[in-house]
Amino acid sequence: MADAAWFKSSYSNNQGGNCVEGARLGGGVMAVRDSKQPQGPAFVFGAEAWSAFLASVKGGALDG
Repeated sequence: MADAAWFKSSYSNNQGGNCVEGARLGGGVMAVRDSKQPQGPAFVFGAEAWSAFLASVKGGALDG
């Protein structure tokens, strides 16, 4: 994933908040990592799993 084009989540801030970065890997596959540890591990989600996650977030299923 060294060539991945990482972008910071729009929900991250520069005030020491939780910083999440993502990278679209093609075919709907998404990688997610902690921006404070860019050389650390990344989670990679298949297209179906990523779409289901986004639907759950948008639908409020994960609201605390």
